[in-house]
Amino acid sequence: MRLFKKDIFGNNLILKKIILFLFGAISKRRYKGFNDLQVEGMELLRYLPDNQVLFVSNHQTYFADAAAMFHVFYAALNGQNDLSGVKYLLHPKTNLYYVAAKETMHSGILPKIFTYVGAIPIERTWRSKGKNVKRPVNYDDINNISNAIQDGWVITFPQGTTTPFKPIRRGTAHIIKKNKPIVIPIVIDGFRRSFDKKGLQIKKRGIIQKLTIKAPLLIDYENDTVNEIVENIAFAIEQHQDLIKVTSVEDLKKMEKENKKRSFWSGRNY
Repeated sequence: MRLFKKDIFGNNLILKKIILFLFGAISKRRYKGFNDLQVEGMELLRYLPDNQVLFVSNHQTYFADAAAMFHVFYAALNGQNDLSGVKYLLHPKTNLYYVAAKETMHSGILPKIFTYVGAIPIERTWRSKGKNVKRPVNYDDINNISNAIQDGWVITFPQGTTTPFKPIRRGTAHIIKKNKPIVIPIVIDGFRRSFDKKGLQIKKRGIIQKLTIKAPLLIDYENDTVNEIVENIAFAIEQHQDLIKVTSVEDLKKMEKENKKRSFWSGRNY
């Protein structure tokens, strides 16, 4: 029966839509209210197919980055060019998923809810509980990601960490070569200043957040090597080592001054 229709992970779609609406309505002010999310390339989303799409992005918090993308994707697919109103939350894309470290998804009720509505928890092979480890690849995790790509859209953070300019994990390139998805780069900024590391608590208000959606990467799935795909992604999400530059104290002060000027919360106390 349609009433009991489920997604590929066995989650009831009606319940999923209800949760997405409720949490979307609650979280919206984190991007349009307490802070100001500016989005570029939103219109590109409307030209993508319903499945076989992989989004690759830099990473600044555990949950706030993906939540912002869910808002932007839903609004764009409902014909909007911004996050005004909540009507777009009534028609979410239920085959939208994102890859998350398994250890971050079992620390409370909220992570478990996030898993229900779209997270694909994976076991990192190189890091666990803040320590470097070396464990074999869990092929169930790889299959879950592949199945999600075949079913819809998947967001992944290929550095596997919120620390900037860390290397792209080669597993992402292997998944791309195996599934041959359209690969869309996304660059985010401002989330680290806005939220705590988990992305659940607001650390500072009035921050201008940015989310830039770029054109699909040009990838030769048969002939490009894993290293070439990794290099391509690193430049596309602006996390390649060659892009690191030292920011002067003067530039930092100027950036902070501009943030205060553009902030409609400037001068208020909370």
